[in-house]
Parts: sequence; structure tokens; C-alpha cells
Amino acid sequence: MDYKKAGVDIEAGYRSVELMKKHIAKTMRPEVLGGIGGFSGAFSMNAFKDMEEPTLVSGTDGCGTKVKLAMIMDKHDTIGIDAVAMCVNDIACAGAEPLFFLDYIACGKNYPEKIAEIVSGVAEGCVQSGAALIGGETAEHPGLMPEDEYDLAGFAVGVIDKKDLLTGEELKAGDVLIGMASTGVHSNGFSLVRKVFEMTKESLDTYYDELGTTLGEALIAPTRIYVKALKSIKDAGVRIHACSHITGGGFYENVPRMLKEGTRAVIEKDSYPVLPIFDLLAKKGNIEEKMMYNTFNMGLGMVLAVDPADVDKTMAAIREAGDTPYVIGRIEAGEKGVTLC
Repeated sequence: MDYKKAGVDIEAGYRSVELMKKHIAKTMRPEVLGGIGGFSGAFSMNAFKDMEEPTLVSGTDGCGTKVKLAMIMDKHDTIGIDAVAMCVNDIACAGAEPLFFLDYIACGKNYPEKIAEIVSGVAEGCVQSGAALIGGETAEHPGLMPEDEYDLAGFAVGVIDKKDLLTGEELKAGDVLIGMASTGVHSNGFSLVRKVFEMTKESLDTYYDELGTTLGEALIAPTRIYVKALKSIKDAGVRIHACSHITGGGFYENVPRMLKEGTRAVIEKDSYPVLPIFDLLAKKGNIEEKMMYNTFNMGLGMVLAVDPADVDKTMAAIREAGDTPYVIGRIEAGEKGVTLC
């Protein structure tokens, strides 16, 4: 008896690392010390040594049950973007710059080519956010997971000067709410999605005219990363008053997280186009409107509040970064919460 016969292939692990090295190399930053394969990742503090009060901001998350979709479609090159996006978007909400990311892949059996494909997506997410992929772990779990299944999670660390931290304390009545378009369902609500649609290859390969693509392609579209857009706003000289990443819990859970006591967000539902995938979900699943807005991003992945005088400059900065902005509402005085009208 040996480890391989017990279900863990060490040689496959070595091959996975070799295959993923070319993807990881794309994410390197000058502050990264050492190479891949060590027991830890090292990152120089030179990136923020000149800040008055450097403050670390961290985020950790996974892709939820969206990985099930990737497995059914046998498409593994974008799920890593989702894992990175879920972490770095949260960090960016605080106004921070993501510095580095580490991933964790648990699998029933290590298929080196598949693992490398997953990591290629992680690397692409890091490139999009400017974060270095400085380490990770691939763990085989024979007997705990089926051989062809895996799960993916990770965490990121960013930095900001404390005086620039977005806390929502500057929020005030009269501020304007701006939303940035999402690419689709992103990485939240898939437990409900999988109840609405049959998760078979045949179902996912079905073409829908209203989507302009197959169901699977619409659902697996990777989560939009908003780091560059938020940095573009900052570089334009705009001070964001508050920011919310619209993830699990949709508008009703996430928007209040950016508010301070005595402020209420008023969002006009017809101020931006709801993506067709959400209309299809509501129709096929007979899901009431409030539940849709309480589960999904409904076409907006990020919502921020700015002073009315900064609206035009903010919209221009978002467009310059390649994202699509909409003026979606306002901040009013009132009980902390959100009104959708």
C-alpha cells in the first residue's frame, strides 16, 4: 500500500504546479518575493511604505454552487475569475487596492490539466484586478469528494491609507447613487438557479433568443471585476462616499451595508436595463419580484454614492475603465434601509 493507492497522487500534484506556472507568471508584481512552490508567499511592504497610516484590508470567498455548473459544462477556465472577483470586489468597496491573492482547490482527484485550467482563470482574475497570485493549495480528498468534482475558494489582501478608507460616514442626503453593470448572475444565487433550470448538458446547451446565447454560456459568464473602475474614479479626484458590492442577498441585504444610520437609499428600478437572464429566471421559476431583488444583482454588480457635483466626472471615469454606469437613485434622510421604486 502507498499514498497513490490510497487515492492521493503526489506526482499529479507536481505536474499541476508545472502546468500552472505560466499562468501565475502573468500576475507578478515587483513586490513579490521568491517563486512558486514554497511553503508561503512573500510580499514586500514597499508598495505602501509611504502611506501615512497603511491599513490592510482582506476578503475571502468562494464561487458557491456555480462550480457545479462548470463541472457539468466541463468548462473550467473562467470559474477562477469568479473566485478572485468575489474577494477583490469586496476589498475595492473599502477603497483599497488588492495586492495579492491565494487560492484553495479541493478535489476528489487531481487531474493536472483541469487544475491548471482552473488556475488559468484565477490568474486572469488577478491580472484584471492587479493582484499577484503568490500561492495556493490543491488538496486531493479521495473518499470525501467524487473524483470528478472540486471546490474553489481563496482570499485576497489589499491596502489603503486609513484616511482614504470608505466607511459610509461621509454619506449624506442628496448624494447620488450610481450603479455599474454586471455581466449576469455573477457568483450568487446559483442554488436557486439550479432549482429553476435543469442542470444537464442538454438544458445548458439550449439556445434562447432572448439571451442571444445558450443558457450555459449566459450563466457561466464570469463575475465582473470593478477594481479598475473604482481606481479610475479615485484617480479622477472623486471622493466616493459609500460603496456596495451586490452579491448574495441582492439589493435588500447589500445596499444597507454601505449606509450609515439616518440615511436611506432610494433606487429606481427602471433607471437601468435588467439583464435578460433575470427576466428568464423570474419567468421560468415563477419568482416574485421582491425575491429576485433579494437574491440576485439584477444587472448591477456595484453601487456607489457620490456628491451630486461629482456625478459627471464619476460616470466618465467608469466608462474610461471599460465599465457601464447608470444613475440609479439617491440617498435620502430616513430609516436605514433601501427602497426600490
